[in-house]
Amino acid sequence: MSKTITDPAQFGRVAVVMGGSSAEREVSLDSGRNVLAALRARGVDAHAIDGIPALLDAVRAGHFARVFNILHGGGGENGELQGALQSLGIPFTGSGVLGSALSLDKIRAKLVWQALGLPTPTFKALPRGADVHAAAREIGFPLIVKPAWEGSSVGVTRVFDESGLDAAVELAQKYPGDMLMETLIEGGEYTVGILNRQVLVTINIVPKGEYYDYNAKYIAEDTQYICPGLHGDAEREMQELALRAFDALACSGWGRVDVMRDKQGRNWLLEVNTAPGMTSHSLVPKAAAVAGIDYQTLCWRVLETSFREGV
Repeated sequence: MSKTITDPAQFGRVAVVMGGSSAEREVSLDSGRNVLAALRARGVDAHAIDGIPALLDAVRAGHFARVFNILHGGGGENGELQGALQSLGIPFTGSGVLGSALSLDKIRAKLVWQALGLPTPTFKALPRGADVHAAAREIGFPLIVKPAWEGSSVGVTRVFDESGLDAAVELAQKYPGDMLMETLIEGGEYTVGILNRQVLVTINIVPKGEYYDYNAKYIAEDTQYICPGLHGDAEREMQELALRAFDALACSGWGRVDVMRDKQGRNWLLEVNTAPGMTSHSLVPKAAAVAGIDYQTLCWRVLETSFREGV
């Protein structure tokens, strides 16, 4: 559990680190601008920093007391930033080294869930040069091909037959790391936000197009967000699964768990985001609002997660 802060001066001078060099740079800059404005509106001495090298230079020079991490993707969510800050004794928001590294690597996250008996779609890890057609025959169509280390639906393709496979692989291989191939779960798309052990209401995401791709997430204005997405036992079941998945990957502070619910009502874990988006289209702010937590308060409470044991 994190500490409850009442005076903005207790945070000290805060670096809001955003942007960086990952494929999600533009989304991170949008999130960061919003977070920066919200913290300043609440009286926090917050300042924008673009990327890890600039942040570490400023931290080493003694300019900041703590870090609000809103970098998305590699560097900011894979444990690198967390390890550097931990070694420098600088508190930061969100998960630590292990939780960040495990969550961004979708293959290893799924291996952990699989070992614990948590439901996740059938999958294969595909290093470069692997026989993707043999893997597809093993998984069976329809399936998903995606980079193992990216978020925001970057490089993701839904593949319904053999003819679409090579193009999907070509796209996924544009990004660093291995590929992941998994069964395409046909059904409803859901997400569950977690804020300092508080599990927020589910959101059922209903895009106008076939699925919730990058455009539907950040550009389109016609995506529907049904919040809460479920009710009664179904809602509680998905919330409990989300928290178990979050804990299994050693995550802490705050995050978001993405889940598919198939046509038979079974839940399937997809991934955990340890530095979720905070844009006007983002999901954690929508769920927090249903819980009576406005955007400024949400940013404050996320910043409170930098006060935790061992940090």
